[in-house]
Amino acid sequence: MTYRETIDYLFGIRLFGLKLGLETMRELLRRMDEPQRALKFIHIAGTNGKGSVAAMCHAVLSTAGYRTGLYTSPHLVSFCERFQINQQPIAPADVVRLVERLRPLTDQVGALPEFRQPTFFEVVTALALGYFREQRVEIAVWETGLGGRLDATNVVTPLVSVITALGIEHTQYLGPTLADITREKCGIIKPGVPVVSAPQADEVLAIIRQTCAERGCPLTIVAPPWPDDELPLLGAHQKVNCAVALAALRATGWPITDDQLRQGLQRTQWPGRFQVVGRVVLDGAHNPPAAELLAANLRDRYPGTPLLLILGVLKDKDYAQMCRILAPLAARVICVPVKSERTCAPQDVAPYFPSATVGPDVATALAQRRPDEVAVVTGSLFLVGEALRELGVLPAETERELVLQ
Repeated sequence: MTYRETIDYLFGIRLFGLKLGLETMRELLRRMDEPQRALKFIHIAGTNGKGSVAAMCHAVLSTAGYRTGLYTSPHLVSFCERFQINQQPIAPADVVRLVERLRPLTDQVGALPEFRQPTFFEVVTALALGYFREQRVEIAVWETGLGGRLDATNVVTPLVSVITALGIEHTQYLGPTLADITREKCGIIKPGVPVVSAPQADEVLAIIRQTCAERGCPLTIVAPPWPDDELPLLGAHQKVNCAVALAALRATGWPITDDQLRQGLQRTQWPGRFQVVGRVVLDGAHNPPAAELLAANLRDRYPGTPLLLILGVLKDKDYAQMCRILAPLAARVICVPVKSERTCAPQDVAPYFPSATVGPDVATALAQRRPDEVAVVTGSLFLVGEALRELGVLPAETERELVLQ
């Protein structure tokens, strides 16, 4: 297969949808000779901040000289972003080779009556484990996809389990209440393994504490802030994420000097999260808590500056509340579609603003910026990926990669 054909194959798997549960994933890994058993992990779950925490841990461990893997999702522009070793994405040729090796195994598992065809995320997670084992990674920073308990990543026993800020999300899968969601996220907590948590609402902390007590896990709840001049990522909320990352690194017990911590944090790369490119802000906020953080950061960084809000959202998100949060900040609003079959029609989003217009895509909206404005592209990581490609910040091998999320 070529790289384009490989992406098309993965896109085809993705169209079969999402299925939670670990039985099929475990059978696939058994046929791969259990790659997860050869690796050590920092396992991270949460609603907001888990990617930033993962990126910081990855950068610090890499700076400290450890051969460090990073597995995150979704990607912004290139599928290769999902798998990194010491801040270098996997090569497209390696993606092709590993998928060709996995494909017959997934077919074998899917043919068994007691299992089902592996999903896109299960195949991609298995690919990450196979790649990291092959490359002799010493430690993998391991971000959950959706939830925790039944997420395909939850086949590992980590050095530390990390829970970032929790909020209401994916209620159709994780349950309707914050308590339901917390219990699902706590599914990554393993007996005797240290746990690090961001500050949480009281009801969330009560469930985390109870879970840790039942499973004999030492619990650290971080107390930010970290000094501003050390933060690699913009936004006041990154103080909390940085504190979580540092506590997670300490909980591993691996030697890291203060200089390595500082240098690693400064080398952190995490595009699309309050990323400033000239007079454009790109932020993948796609739920109300993230929209609140974005709004606070915009007020702090751009007081008195006219903001052009370029907004594209997915129809399964709470975009009505997001719009209410962001509306007071925007001098102008252009609603655009997202390159996803889950996109919300911009005509359905525009009425949430006093005088929003509708555009055909993010490129057209960016072209309508006025000299005195700062454009804010937000609402979906899909949309941020489109904007990064349009601005020439990140490349993509194929157009389909932009919707392979």
